[in-house]
Amino acid sequence: MITFKVPASLKRAMEGIPNRSEFIRAAVLAALDGVCPLCRGTGILTADQKQHWELFAETHKVEVCGTCKAIHLVCNSEMKDDSHSRHCQ
Repeated sequence: MITFKVPASLKRAMEGIPNRSEFIRAAVLAALDGVCPLCRGTGILTADQKQHWELFAETHKVEVCGTCKAIHLVCNSEMKDDSHSRHCQ
């Protein structure tokens, strides 16, 4: 079991939720699903992760999709087929 403190405003906001435990579990799982696989949500890479990233970045780049504006990784070999743009149509 894990417990945590919340501010009074959050407690009030959750008062009408019938099963708060299930709601919190679902919210945590959803948040974990979107966590960066490298930094695991910290926003900071370790020195070792940075070295791996730099090697990866030699053959990949970060782009902004012209359609949906999502930032995404593109492999240099995929730049010709533009797979992200196909996904966003």
